Amino acid sequence: MAQATMPRARALGERCCVPSAERRLPTREAEALALDLQVLADPVRLQILDLLASRPGEVCVCDLEVALPVRQPTISHHLARLRRAGLVTVERRGLWAYYTVARKALEERRRRVQAYLESLSAPRDEKR
Repeated sequence: MAQATMPRARALGERCCVPSAERRLPTREAEALALDLQVLADPVRLQILDLLASRPGEVCVCDLEVALPVRQPTISHHLARLRRAGLVTVERRGLWAYYTVARKALEERRRRVQAYLESLSAPRDEKR
């Protein structure tokens, strides 16, 4: 049976776990990563990106309306969010808008999110 250990007494203001000078994820990086995740954290936006990425060229907004389980105003809202994030581009021709996925921007987001998740699962130095 494992023997319980008594907690070590600490001086007032002394941290118990993480040294106060250590901050792994700076605030600016955390904010940028959170924005990356927020723009991707919606099923409709993921479906839009999936449709756009699966097509070799442009996709008319009318095709998105037919393919998605939401109405046109909702699609427009999500497309606007994706445009502001730089993940899709739009070209207007007359009454119609044609969208493409911004593959370089999407790849950049993937690298950032992947690098962060890998840093979370990397083994820690146990010297502390």
